[in-house]
Amino acid sequence: MLYIKVLGHGCTKCTSTAVLITSTASDHGISINLTMESNPEVIMNYRVVSSPAVVINERLVHWGSTPQKHMVESWLNDSL
Repeated sequence: MLYIKVLGHGCTKCTSTAVLITSTASDHGISINLTMESNPEVIMNYRVVSSPAVVINERLVHWGSTPQKHMVESWLNDSL
């Protein structure tokens, strides 16, 4: 199982990122535990200055924009 956090303040881009990750993981049969993190202190611990950001298994893989599906597929496969 992959542990994924979407860091941000709950904006539409953050929500869209979470939906994209969830659907992509489901399409590929990958088990994930996704959480949305909006606590500024937690987000700052990852040194993120723009959201949405994505953390997989405590590794920051993306920040600053809504990712594309092929990017999510690559992160998921690389993290298995």
